[in-house]
This record gives sequence, C-alpha cells and structure tokens, in this order.
Amino acid sequence: MGCCNRRCGLIAGAVFGAAVAILGGVLIPVGNKIIQETVEKEAVIEPGTTAYDTWTAVGAKVYRQFWFFDVKNPLEVVQHGSRPVLVERGPYTYRTRYLPRDNITFNPNETASFLIPFGAIFEPSMSVGPEEDEITSLNLALAGAYSLISPELHLALEILIRTTNASLFQRRPVKELLWGYKDPMLKETVGLFPDYNNTFDGYYNVYTGKNDISKVGIVDMWRGSRSLRFWNNTYCDMINGTDASSFPPFLKKKEPLYFFTSDICRSVSASYEQTRNLKGIEVYRYSLLPSTLASPLDNPDNKCFCSNMKTTRNCTLAGVLDISTCQDGRPIYISLPHFLHGSQELRDSLVGLNPHEEHHKTFLDVEPTTGFTLNFAKRIQVNMMYGPSKVITVLKKVKDYTIFPLVWLNETATLDDATADMFKRELISRIQMLEIAQQALLGVGVAIFVICLISYCVVRRRNHQSKFA
Repeated sequence: MGCCNRRCGLIAGAVFGAAVAILGGVLIPVGNKIIQETVEKEAVIEPGTTAYDTWTAVGAKVYRQFWFFDVKNPLEVVQHGSRPVLVERGPYTYRTRYLPRDNITFNPNETASFLIPFGAIFEPSMSVGPEEDEITSLNLALAGAYSLISPELHLALEILIRTTNASLFQRRPVKELLWGYKDPMLKETVGLFPDYNNTFDGYYNVYTGKNDISKVGIVDMWRGSRSLRFWNNTYCDMINGTDASSFPPFLKKKEPLYFFTSDICRSVSASYEQTRNLKGIEVYRYSLLPSTLASPLDNPDNKCFCSNMKTTRNCTLAGVLDISTCQDGRPIYISLPHFLHGSQELRDSLVGLNPHEEHHKTFLDVEPTTGFTLNFAKRIQVNMMYGPSKVITVLKKVKDYTIFPLVWLNETATLDDATADMFKRELISRIQMLEIAQQALLGVGVAIFVICLISYCVVRRRNHQSKFA
C-alpha cells in the first residue's frame, strides 16, 4: 500500500510539474501578447499615452555644436591659387528644440498636424570661446553671387566687389556667420542660418498610429504636400518614414529605418549597425550607409539628386548634395563632416580635412520594443562653391571649382537619467518580470516533472526487484 501511495504521489508530482511547465509555456505567447497590446496602446500619439506625453514635452535637451573651418592662408589662395589651409575651430554650442511643438491639431484621417519652432540659445560652458570669436571663412555673398549669375555678368560683379573692397575670404564673428549680418556688397542680411530664431519647420502631418500602429509617426504631409517639390523626380521627391524622433514599435534588425529631414530636403534610410546598452536600456544603433551620398555611378537611385553637371564632374562626384533648389536658390552643398564617404578630390583641393567614421557619422539609438529614439547624433557639413573666372580679380588664380566647407554641425540629444529610470521602471522592468515568471514556471515545472518521473521509475524498479527476491 505504501509503495502504491508513493508511486501515485510521484505520478501526481510529475503531472503537476508538467502542468506548471505547460503554464510557463502558455505564458510566453500570452505574455508577448500582453506586452504587444500595452506597447501598442502607449505608442499611439493621443492624449493620455506615454507617446503623447513624450511627443508634446520639450523632453531631452537638444544641442547643436558647430565647428568652423578657419582659413590660415587667404592671401596665398587669392594671389597664387594655393590650396586653402583649414584649421577646425569649435565647438560653439547652442541649445535648440527647447520650444514644444506648436499648433497641434488632430485630424479626422488619424493624423496630427503641428509646427516645430526653431530657436537657439548659446551655451558658453559647452563652447571653446564666446560668440564674438572671429573666423576667417569664405565670403558668403561673393560665393553666392558667383554661383547665381552667368559668366556674362561677371564684369558687373567685379565692379561691385571693387566698390565694396570685398575679397574671396572674410573675417567675422561666429555669431554673425551663423545668424546673419548686413553684407556691404549685397546690402541685405547674409548668414548660414539667418532668422533661425523666428522661423518654424513644417507644417507636419504625421499618423497617430490609432487603428494602425505600424504607421505611428510616419509623415503623411509636409507643408501641405505628400511629396517634395525640389527634385522634379517622383523617387527623389518622396517623403518616407518619420521625422526620426520615433518609429513604429517592434523593430527588426534586418529592416532599415526611413526618415525625412528638412535640413537636407530629402528622405534617407539608416541600417542596423549594432546593439548597445544606453543607461541600462538595450538599444539598436542605426547609421547612414555610405551609399546615401554616393555618386550615381555607385548608387543609380541618386541620379535624380544630381542637378549640376559642371560642379559634380558629370555626376561622378560622391559625398555632396546640392540643395539650392530648397534654399531659395542659395548655392548650398550638404555633406558629411570632413567629406566623410566623399570623393577624394573633395579633400585634395583643401588642406586640413581628416574624416573619421566614429566622430563624423550620423546615427540613431532606438529602443526596439517601443520604437522611441533615445539617443542620436545628426552630423551635417554646410559647404559653398567657388571657381575660376577670367574677369573677377579675386578668382583669376583659382584653378578649378572648389566645394568649400564652411561649418559642420552635430545636433545631438540623449535621454537623461530620470527619463531612463522611468523608462526602465515603466516598461523594461515589467517586461523582464514577465519573462522571469515565464522562465521560472517553465524551468520549475520541467524540473519537477523530470525528478518525479525519474523517482517513479526508480521506485517501480525496486518494487519489481523485491517481488522476485
């Protein structure tokens, strides 16, 4: 009777263990479903959700750091056609994006429209010097006029240059170069980012994700249009992806992230690079591929971004993007800092450029479950072009067209410690607790089942042997 009770107990234990293991196994899809439903609910951009609270708040501090290229031999360039010798100076740091989204309106088609106010506040403690530091840089007005007028009018430009005693290079304070100054030659405000503090980016229309979380954050329209009007090409004028502040949840490493950036007037994609730990949170790092600004010879998709055959060497030049069509005709060329991933001839025409992948690439660190961007560095170089002229005195010694780097910027932000702790407490810890419960139930159940099953077999064998003893 005792042996029977023991075997029955072991059988019951094995059944119990199997039940616990099955419960742990069942909890895996159930738990995943709970996680998915929770994330999908909180990722929707509507009042009361985590995504909305993050989206509407100023959030993490966003900084723009500027590095200027100081010309050390301006007279030699003008008088002898020497290559410009450049020395990088910076950073000069400003806090930006400190104003929340403005004019937020929810629309019947499950989109939200808004404006992004621009503003910049100088941060002396994060800068190498004051805004009054002077930089010897390209004369913006002269280079712009040279590019915009036909060679037949160069004589008129030469007269204007002589009248105002202008030259190819000028020395001005950082503040004026960035935010504008009254140019003596053009008699109007000239600068890299004039009137930045009084302008907006947008209107944007983005999907809220309601009823379809796979579309959350994706740009539906920008400035009232579903496509751009800069490139005269359906492919290049497409607006793809989000504004990069967030992406639809549940990222997959093999799938690139698409986002639109008005700074370069086009959409781009970023590919998975590696998994990193950011303040205790697992994030996926995505970065731009070298093919983003490759020449059409290497990336035929970029053919429609090539508009000037002369300055791009018949579209064989890699690493620069002419965005004059979205800059009111101003001859601005965008590249990565120090012409990273650009053609060697871009760097050969200058002295002092040293591209470095780690320091000059653009990347995003995105939490894969929620799709929230928790850390990023957007690095862009602003360039202008000048070239030879038989009429303009300060350009007579110039041998060829030169894409000249004015400044490169690093716009960066990362979540602070308080936000990281909240993120881990509200999401990561709950997911980890559920996973621990799943694994514990499965492990304990399997262990009980195996122990009871082995014990049952041992007891049965002993009982069998005792009958024949």
